[in-house]
Amino acid sequence: MRTVLIVLIVLAVLAAAVVVDLASGVLVRRVARGRYKWLLEPLRLACRRPAATVLLVGALYYALPPGLAGWPRHLRHAILLVLIAVGAWLVVRALHVAEAVAFSRLPGDLATSRRVRRARTQIRPVRRLTVAVVTVLAIGLILITFRPVRLFGISILTSAGVVGAVIGLSARTALGNAFAGIQVAFADGLHVGDVLVVDGEWGRVEEVKLTNVVIRLWDERILILPTTYFTERPFQNWTRDESRVIGKIQIHVDHTADLNDLRQEARRLVESSPLWDRDRWVLQMVDATPQTVVIQVQASAADGASAWDLRCDLREGLIRYLRDQHPQWLPRTRSQYQP
Repeated sequence: MRTVLIVLIVLAVLAAAVVVDLASGVLVRRVARGRYKWLLEPLRLACRRPAATVLLVGALYYALPPGLAGWPRHLRHAILLVLIAVGAWLVVRALHVAEAVAFSRLPGDLATSRRVRRARTQIRPVRRLTVAVVTVLAIGLILITFRPVRLFGISILTSAGVVGAVIGLSARTALGNAFAGIQVAFADGLHVGDVLVVDGEWGRVEEVKLTNVVIRLWDERILILPTTYFTERPFQNWTRDESRVIGKIQIHVDHTADLNDLRQEARRLVESSPLWDRDRWVLQMVDATPQTVVIQVQASAADGASAWDLRCDLREGLIRYLRDQHPQWLPRTRSQYQP
């Protein structure tokens, strides 16, 4: 008789949970038509299944009274484990939706908006760290329900005990990289889409993770560095304050070279290039050696990739001009003969 009563309670709770799920879905769809559609609609689509599962499993758990014996007690414990797991699943899905919605509300042009790059850099590491925390908490709550490993579960939740210390020591490198990832994300030193020079390699930041930073180099190679690298070593960020980049080249010429002539040719090359952003350029003598003088040309471009191509074009154009029009201005080694 008692078993039949439990089965009837479970069936009634399941039916009520289904009705509540359908009613909540209709309510959310109606509300989503308004000003909050951009948030509620993707949240409903992504979280409908885990939310319905949480509702059903939670209703089943509270429908079974505590203090049962035999198979109903084991059934109630199994339902509790499933409830903790699906609850964590729901939170993780909601975090993914929040990240996707936040990205969708941002402009898509990474190269021109420093605020967009900063937001993308900060949102993703926070979401990943939160997902990791939720997963650890769910594992700890599940372990607490088992009496033999209850202390182990408590140590996970409180980050204390011998087990927590052993895990912390064995994973100190990973944890250091994770905390460095959070520091990099919020220290405003680099963002997704920034142009960096690291150990002489030029590239653009593609992704900032908790443990590493992914950089696509100018020749399409992928450079992956631990996040601790950017907290312990210096690096150049060409686009920290704005996406525009000043490209520069240096050329060695003979002391007899006419700088005004070279300046006119550099002006022609710069102004005829579609890569120049029409903002600034300059040609200067920046150094002199016993054999040559060093000419430096600086020109601005819209982003790092354009600046790189502009530098290559200017270098090629000036060398061609010197070779074809003024070969006597190329570097020469002089010697004096004394009989």
